[in-house]
Amino acid sequence: MNELKLQQVNTITPEGIPVQIVYDQEADILEIFFGANEPATGVELTDYILLRFNRQSHRAISLTLRHFSILAERTEYGPRSYALDRLAAVPENLREQVLRIITTQPVNQFLRLSYFQASPTERIPFTYVESQTALAV
Repeated sequence: MNELKLQQVNTITPEGIPVQIVYDQEADILEIFFGANEPATGVELTDYILLRFNRQSHRAISLTLRHFSILAERTEYGPRSYALDRLAAVPENLREQVLRIITTQPVNQFLRLSYFQASPTERIPFTYVESQTALAV
């Protein structure tokens, strides 16, 4: 029988939100829980990043990072970035809510957002894992 290889870190954000970070080394999945768990809507941001949040309170519940070691890897040019390509399939009002959540505390301590200016009128959102997240595990 295989033994689970989990690492867990509990911390509190500067705003006083309890955060639990759990890393499953075998599956290479990092899960970040913000405060108390509650029913939530899940939205895939990329093939490897899932955000769960409460639609009524606009509160982030958790962030799941699959293939974490690759997501957090640094290159000679900086952090690896990933297009938020899954957001295109999300209704616009929900997409705006998701973008607000990932650009504010506590999510933006772990996931950063930028964009690629494809043309004068088209911006493609990208994300990368903040380096402190990798250091926590």
